[in-house]
Amino acid sequence: MKQRVLYLLKFYVATLFFFVVAKIGFMFYHYGGHDFTYRDLLQVIGHGLSLDLSTSLYIFIVPFLLVIISLWIHIPRWVYRIYYVIAALLLALAFVADTSLYEFWQFKLDASCLSYLETPTEAMASVSIGYVVVRFLCLVVLVAAIYWVYDKLTPQFPKLTVLRQKIISSLVALLLIPLIIVGIRGGLDESTTNIGQVYFSQNQFLNHSAVNPFFSFFASFEKTASNNVTYHFMDDEVCEKIISELYNTQSIGIDTLLTTQQPNIIVILLESCGGTFTEIGGRDDITPNLNRLAKEGIYFTNCYANSWRTDRGTVCTWSGYPSFPTMSVMKIPSKSRTLPNIARTLQEERGYDTHYLYGGDINFTNMRSYLVSGGFANLTWKDDYTKEEQSSAQWGVRDDITFGTLYQLTTTMHEPYLIGYSTLSSHVPWDVPIHHFDDEVLNAFYYLDQCVGQFIEKLQKSEAWDHTLVVMLPDHGIVHAGLDESNPLLCHIPMIWVGGAVKEPRRIEQICNQTDLPATLLGQLGLNHDAYTFSRDVLSNTYTRPVAIHTYDDGFTMIDSTSFVNYDFISDRIVKSEGTGYERLIQQAKAILQAATKDLNER
Repeated sequence: MKQRVLYLLKFYVATLFFFVVAKIGFMFYHYGGHDFTYRDLLQVIGHGLSLDLSTSLYIFIVPFLLVIISLWIHIPRWVYRIYYVIAALLLALAFVADTSLYEFWQFKLDASCLSYLETPTEAMASVSIGYVVVRFLCLVVLVAAIYWVYDKLTPQFPKLTVLRQKIISSLVALLLIPLIIVGIRGGLDESTTNIGQVYFSQNQFLNHSAVNPFFSFFASFEKTASNNVTYHFMDDEVCEKIISELYNTQSIGIDTLLTTQQPNIIVILLESCGGTFTEIGGRDDITPNLNRLAKEGIYFTNCYANSWRTDRGTVCTWSGYPSFPTMSVMKIPSKSRTLPNIARTLQEERGYDTHYLYGGDINFTNMRSYLVSGGFANLTWKDDYTKEEQSSAQWGVRDDITFGTLYQLTTTMHEPYLIGYSTLSSHVPWDVPIHHFDDEVLNAFYYLDQCVGQFIEKLQKSEAWDHTLVVMLPDHGIVHAGLDESNPLLCHIPMIWVGGAVKEPRRIEQICNQTDLPATLLGQLGLNHDAYTFSRDVLSNTYTRPVAIHTYDDGFTMIDSTSFVNYDFISDRIVKSEGTGYERLIQQAKAILQAATKDLNER
């Protein structure tokens, strides 16, 4: 029995060792983008240990059961080896995937990555073949190393022949099961093992480094077991009162910004082009055309993105519907098709011809379903281009090519028309055909801006310009050069309206959200927007509570004219706050999430 106990102890310690080494590797891999000290490293290991100890027990269960069975019958060594291969593969996948994906997602590995396996081509578009090969080799090496360690720890167990010895050993082992369960649970308190227990710093990178990726992945299935998530922070009456103060669907006494209530409309979602790359972030060299157009048109200077991903930001823009921290409404067609959409409203109320343009895979994240059900009668996407054009960028067709298509659409569509267009080149891996900045990220946004400038210049020379409105705004911002969710600049985005249909240049200083586009635009067109219950007409007299919410994976930020707060649901705490009204903002943000999930679940 002693040999079996030693084997189990060694197996458990080895698994714990793998988790600790993975943390160290994770931190040093990301050292260039996230500085830390050796003291930080030790704190990460120390604070993450409780979760590692618990998670190691999950891996420990099968060997433990095999040892109990081996007290009575012989277990061939190959049985252990099969399990070692499975365990090594799962652990290595968790380590490699978590370390690799974090630089793109800025949150720990979870089950949401599985949804991207439905469209592997799109999922792989952000990286090169060399990148994939290196990760695959790392995976193979890790699997082999973990398997080798486990196998070396496994002795030839002596056969027990005395019945009394078998019974006593089995009873002792069975008595250990409650201890294992308590260890997995994380103790006897009401609170069970959870990711938030390892959070210890104001630096989110250190908190994320402390999280066990294996636990994070499997724990996230609880969140995604159902498509719908429900937030309930307060009594419904309290929630409804807050929402009634924040949202009003009427347009009363609005300023008229346009020369016509039936312009041709082009809405361009600028991939990832957050304010940090524009004059909002103090840069006049990256997006000179956008900065210039902001002065020539209507510039919403304090607009904030609702989300951090394209699928979410697209729904926010077209449906005026809030984003959620842990789910994407676009990926739930049964829900997304019930949402209002600018395209459907204009199509039904004014007979607009509608078209959506995207150079990538329109099926990615159920985008086609959302657009078609939302009222876009025609779609142009990657498959409508030549093979050469389709391979012009990793994600699909390069922006200068699709901007050319956008211009062609303005000459062929029946008026009045609505064109939606999502750019894609300003996205990892930043593969654009020009070299202006050494920084590949800045270079990609400069390229996007050049495409915008050339398109607008060409459109200005056409007959369509005089009765056309072009709305430009990003789908979301991105983490770059140390910027993270604790900085409001991350979600601060430019929203610019230009075109001959614009009466005169204006600066709209009111704080607003990306979701406010539908109500504000439809208000200018004299159309009812009651269906857009979470969208506000920024120019209406009813817009009396200017606030903006932004959600990201298991957290949110909220801002008004006096305060800002960044709140993390995992640790259930404030990450950062500014001003004196942050408690009010937390209450308002929670009310928005509660009301929005209630609305979604009832659809």
